Amino acid sequence: QVQLVESGGGLVQAGGSLRLSCAVSGRTFSRYVMGWFRQAPGKEREFVAAITRSFDNTYYADSAKGRFTISRDYAKNTGYLQMNSLKPEDTAVYYCAADANHYYSNRPYEYAYWGQGTQVTVSS
Repeated sequence: QVQLVESGGGLVQAGGSLRLSCAVSGRTFSRYVMGWFRQAPGKEREFVAAITRSFDNTYYADSAKGRFTISRDYAKNTGYLQMNSLKPEDTAVYYCAADANHYYSNRPYEYAYWGQGTQVTVSS
């Protein structure tokens, strides 16, 4: 059974930074594409960023480009989302996800494994 545990969320002022972590256990970390999604109250879960298996290609939502950086540490079986220049509209619960059956995806339903989520609140 694959388990994902996020950490690093919190309250930050606009313009500040946070780094989210996603520790993965259960199976070979390198086999998974990893994605970050977020969900604000009353809104659907949306794609933020993804990093592929094997080649570590990265993909970002337009809202994240230039401000967020996704990465992964194979030695630690951990993925990261570095978030800079945060805005109030970034406020949401952030989820990491993993899947072994896709090289890349920005669709939540294509990810088999999910973390419990971590709250990010950006004050103005």
